[in-house]
Amino acid sequence: MVRFAAKRLAGAVLVLLVLSVALYALFYLVPGDPARLACGERCSTDQVAQVHDRLGLDEPGHVQYLRFLQGIVAGRDFAAGGFEEHCAAPCLGLSHQNDEPVTSLILDGLPATASLALGAMAVWLLLGVGTGLASALRRGGVTERILTVLTLVGSGTPVFILGLLLLMAVCAYLQWLPFPSYVPLSEDPEQWAWNMLLPWLTLGLFESAKYARLTRSSTLEVLAEDHIRTFRAYGVSERAITARHALRGALPPVIALNAVDLGTMLGGAVITESLFGLPGLGRLLIESVRDVDLPVVVGVVLVIGTAVVVANAVADVLYALADRRVVLS
Repeated sequence: MVRFAAKRLAGAVLVLLVLSVALYALFYLVPGDPARLACGERCSTDQVAQVHDRLGLDEPGHVQYLRFLQGIVAGRDFAAGGFEEHCAAPCLGLSHQNDEPVTSLILDGLPATASLALGAMAVWLLLGVGTGLASALRRGGVTERILTVLTLVGSGTPVFILGLLLLMAVCAYLQWLPFPSYVPLSEDPEQWAWNMLLPWLTLGLFESAKYARLTRSSTLEVLAEDHIRTFRAYGVSERAITARHALRGALPPVIALNAVDLGTMLGGAVITESLFGLPGLGRLLIESVRDVDLPVVVGVVLVIGTAVVVANAVADVLYALADRRVVLS
């Protein structure tokens, strides 16, 4: 297992290195002038030259990338207006809009995004796995038909429509909750939870539909295997079969899918964050794209990619723990 985990970690590092090369080449080494693009058409020649100097665009492409990589690992200095400004590791550059380190901007938006992702994950796992398991165990009955219809409706409803319906129903018509306004967990945990409830439900309900379908199909597949029939022939109770064998056999694909989804959500659930006004990475990415703030765009996209890659590596390890045959293959 240790060797398996080490291989997955080494693979993740390699993928991240390739991702960083691709991102840097895409945004900084493509034909055109990134300094003019970032500065804008109204910038003077001197201002464009300052951006060139800050980004080190006069150097060869491989030198530029190595300096970018150096900033992530050990920090780097940026020259601007005859002065040097140090950016501590992990340094993803300085924003063109306010000269703040990109890492600081990302860390400012990360709590809201992490709050949304982790809370929504709890909702979609609880509802999705529970609904899928109940549907598989009640196959052919009224319960399965009702749950199937609900999952189809959930998977077919766009997340922004679902969020608007919850806002109108819960906040406007029923007035059970005020309209959400993000409050940091460190300031007021109770208000943080109440204001995050609707975003959690919106994203959790939307994602839970595919977990219900996946859990149902995986559970039915396991229940149809020969060893399950053997357990029944020996008189093992259905509850024991479900808890010890069927559910455990159905978990590996759910674990893999959950890790990928969590990594993606940690990169920023753009639509949900915009709908509920959450100051997370999704909103930061939209604003940086609008302002053509290249260092912030590259930094946020790199964080999203890192979250997905790390989540996949963790999913592989958890998958192997749930099914030891993966390690032996």
